[in-house]
Amino acid sequence: MKIKFLGHSGFYIETESGKKILIDPFLEGNPVAVNKSTDFNPDYIILSHGHGDHVGSTVQIAKNSGATVICVFELGNILLEEGVKVHQMSVGGAYNFDFGRLKFTIAHHGSSYPDGRYAGQPAGILLFIDGKTVYHTGDTALFYDMKLIGEMYKVNLMIVPIGDNYTMGIDDAVKAVEFVNAATVIPCHFNTFPVLEVSPFEFQKKIEAINKKCLILNPGEEVKL
Repeated sequence: MKIKFLGHSGFYIETESGKKILIDPFLEGNPVAVNKSTDFNPDYIILSHGHGDHVGSTVQIAKNSGATVICVFELGNILLEEGVKVHQMSVGGAYNFDFGRLKFTIAHHGSSYPDGRYAGQPAGILLFIDGKTVYHTGDTALFYDMKLIGEMYKVNLMIVPIGDNYTMGIDDAVKAVEFVNAATVIPCHFNTFPVLEVSPFEFQKKIEAINKKCLILNPGEEVKL
């Protein structure tokens, strides 16, 4: 599969079978994004939670493409009112899609829609695609159950926020990678706004010190997993 970083917490995945997936597509209004909503025609959009910097351009993209939005139940109810197609799940649940299997994990954060409505629990995202496991933690604090996730699943790629203030900072994110024992890690949710300014190279150095691989991607860059 190919994975492209869109800036902030957004990612685009294309599977070997050609399925196209967007995660947290915060594009318009994102000062570091190089892509626009019109650049994508996804089959699915996965949302970790309801905050505006994660829901982003979801409604516009879903209406234009006919994509199914995968999210927690309460956020799904809001998006149904917006007129988009939704597959509703809850934290702890998993489902087999035509691109692979998706499981929502816990995440310690908040979740409200941009208009203030309650959007359910925030979630981390476990994706089982093309024989690989990707864990996008979503916006979260460090929590010890990440160790359990690492024990249950062989995580090939872990995507973690490092920007601090609203999520884990660098040191907590390094510990999260240790807990999960991920083979490779990509940092996200940093340097989008002044309050999130940190050095990804400091994070990379600490990750390499625990013998893990860290990929720092600029918005628009992609890797093959």
